[in-house]
Amino acid sequence: MSCGWAFQPNILFIVIDDLRTSLNCYDDPDVLSPNIDQLASKSIKFNHAYVQQAICGPSRTSFLTSRRPDTTHLYDFQSYWRVAAGNFTTLPQYFKQNGYHTASVGKVFHPGKASGGNDDFPYSWSQPPYHPPTEVYRNYKVCRGGWDDKLHRNIICPIDVNEQPGGSLPDIQSAQYAVKFLKNVSHGHIQRPFFLAVGFHKPHIPLKYPQQYLRFYPLSRIKLATDPDLPPGMPKVAWNVWSDVTSREDIKRLNVSFPYGPMPDEYQYLIRQSYFAATTYMDSLVGKVLSALDTEGLANDTIVIFLSDHGWSLGEHQEWAKYSNFEVVTRVPLILYVPKVTHFPDSISPTFPYVDVLDSIKTMPNFTNRNTAGSTSDALVELVDLFPTLVDLAGLTAIPTCPLHSNKVDLCTEGHSFAALLTELRQSNQRVRNWHKKAAFSQYPRPAFYPQADSYYTRLRDIKIMGYSMRTENYRYTEWVSFNRTSFSGDWNHIYARELYLSDTDPNEDINRAYEHGYQELVQNASHLLHLGWSSSLL
Repeated sequence: MSCGWAFQPNILFIVIDDLRTSLNCYDDPDVLSPNIDQLASKSIKFNHAYVQQAICGPSRTSFLTSRRPDTTHLYDFQSYWRVAAGNFTTLPQYFKQNGYHTASVGKVFHPGKASGGNDDFPYSWSQPPYHPPTEVYRNYKVCRGGWDDKLHRNIICPIDVNEQPGGSLPDIQSAQYAVKFLKNVSHGHIQRPFFLAVGFHKPHIPLKYPQQYLRFYPLSRIKLATDPDLPPGMPKVAWNVWSDVTSREDIKRLNVSFPYGPMPDEYQYLIRQSYFAATTYMDSLVGKVLSALDTEGLANDTIVIFLSDHGWSLGEHQEWAKYSNFEVVTRVPLILYVPKVTHFPDSISPTFPYVDVLDSIKTMPNFTNRNTAGSTSDALVELVDLFPTLVDLAGLTAIPTCPLHSNKVDLCTEGHSFAALLTELRQSNQRVRNWHKKAAFSQYPRPAFYPQADSYYTRLRDIKIMGYSMRTENYRYTEWVSFNRTSFSGDWNHIYARELYLSDTDPNEDINRAYEHGYQELVQNASHLLHLGWSSSLL
């Protein structure tokens, strides 16, 4: 798609860690997210966007290279795709090669081995990636325990920012750095066009955030998950044991039984309360970065993309964290702002005026007063689609579709550009659907059929089973199959279990229909489509 740019647009790429679709603009009335809602009101919001693996490192590597986990060979945090799989060109690298100044702030690539120990610098970035100094304290014991006067390493961790080591928090420092970057652009100290990627950590655990944000979430207003019980028909291999949650000091004190022990109700309320408070805290920082586009005169020529690397279970299916193929962790918020297409900004009114909830809302807000302007799409999209889509929107040379085996191909995509949806915006009345992807694909590995302590985080050498999952317009279908660690492929002839959930009648995915007599034809057809894979998913 050509947007008719007079010159190449800037890109602001905002990625959030562990954010589910619990946002006011995604019809969750229990969450206060005014700055993200404002972005959505001037953008196209995708209701059905899916990740390729619900864990940080593999997901980020996947959408930043536009390759799927079986191609990147990354299912954990222990390998670098350029060494383990192929010298794949990344999204920011391609923009850098096309004259953009590219910069990484906070958590964009997963740090450490998964990105070569240097966030893929200098391949992807024009300058060394910025990591906030206070990030080194992320696992320090700074949380008030509630049962003594000592500090602990808890999951629930509202704090006084002034008392923290370094006197700040990582996401605060990342937002400050991003705002300074935008100011340097407007003052001519950094070239245009730019590709600025900003990664915020919250609401990733520990749920450490300024304690003032608790005021918006009194426990009397917190609700438990609508489906908090273990689904009786769920295969044991599908279970997420959430061992990283139970390793926190406050959860250890609860003596939750392994592997299926339910979290006590009183702590379910507390975790959900802090997750939502951390989300509102993150929203305020996103708002500061967005408002800087206005302040520095950049809103009219900057494409903004907002997404999460995966979702997070808050008691659904009696589960916490991510590490599965369920809807609640594979579906993510995805919001795309394109000036003069999704919104027509002017030079008088600010496009993204900052909403400071701590200052402007003195009493409990009515969360249901959402700004419902903007466009929405019910089309199925995947995060591997982002690379070719942004390339098209920026007017760069389109990248080719990958062949079946692409490890020796540096530049190609295992996704499909959905830029054509933006063309439809000009002819529609806000709701956009003209997209013909039949299915979105996700996967998750396991070391065994029965839950193990490390089932949530399985190293490549320990993978024995892979759960391949497919979300269509009407259902989710999953096959758990034997996995070959040498060929990085599943054996469709050795199936451990199947899952089939009907989206219309069972949106929470609680009733597995895969073994019911009346659904065998659907299972057979779904299995065929799953085996054909992503390359056959676009009509």
